[in-house]
Amino acid sequence: MPSAGAGPNGAGEADWPPLRTVIERFGLRADRRLGQHFLLDSNLLRRIVAVAGDLGGRTVLEIGPGPGGLTRALLASPAARIIAIERDPRCLLALQDLAVAAGGRLQLIEADALAIDLADLTTERLSVVANLPYNIGTPLLLRWLDRLDRVERLTLMFQREVAARIVAPPGSRVYGRLSVLVQWLCEARSLMHLPARAFVPPPKVASSLIQLTPRPQPLAPADKRCLERVLAAAFQQRRKMLRVSLRSLGERPDDLLEAAGVPPTARAEEIDVAGFCRLARCYGAAIGGVSPAAASGTG
Repeated sequence: MPSAGAGPNGAGEADWPPLRTVIERFGLRADRRLGQHFLLDSNLLRRIVAVAGDLGGRTVLEIGPGPGGLTRALLASPAARIIAIERDPRCLLALQDLAVAAGGRLQLIEADALAIDLADLTTERLSVVANLPYNIGTPLLLRWLDRLDRVERLTLMFQREVAARIVAPPGSRVYGRLSVLVQWLCEARSLMHLPARAFVPPPKVASSLIQLTPRPQPLAPADKRCLERVLAAAFQQRRKMLRVSLRSLGERPDDLLEAAGVPPTARAEEIDVAGFCRLARCYGAAIGGVSPAAASGTG
């Protein structure tokens, strides 16, 4: 294993061509249609890898490596292997030299990450470290929530407003469906914030790095489909009391709320994850699909 700070085959980062040289050589102007905003600051990239935790001997998944800034920092870590998924053929061409220099530690896959099943990549549990393209970040995360058995932890860069929703506690104005679904299945924490000027080209928004660690068991038992329906109804009219917003479920909301021990005058943003899980179990029992006692953690 190379030590931290060493490049592929023991070469230091000083032996690699500057990222801006790579960008110019291969004409890698960021494509906004692909949500591309490149991170080029090597110090910042090393910090991201450092806060991702112990990567020693692990298989790391990166999404959208672009010109390879984060990829270089990952190769300088003690990770055993890096799998990089990229759909832009220009970037794949630019990464070929890095893959050769990595001596088999870097696997490049040309694909849309949304079309990839994590189970098809490796039999090992993955550590995901990625500066996610803005246009697929949330859908990709929602897809991964169904495959957390394949993941050890996720260290992900999002637009700051999306990251804030993911880690938001009950009572926050940005607490919502995404907050509940993610925190039901993962421990979520914010690691660092990055200004727009840290990226090339600078996006219109700031970004945040968060880390998600899958829970051994969901925070509370619930059927996922029932939970998603309850959340959709509750947050579609988040400013209304739950006895009003839950009418769209087709069941008597007062009965559901009483059974779940949730005040009928409460609003969605006031209910914690466990409270929504109770509502989901009661809803499942009411529609005759899932009893409160039998509701599993993943549905």
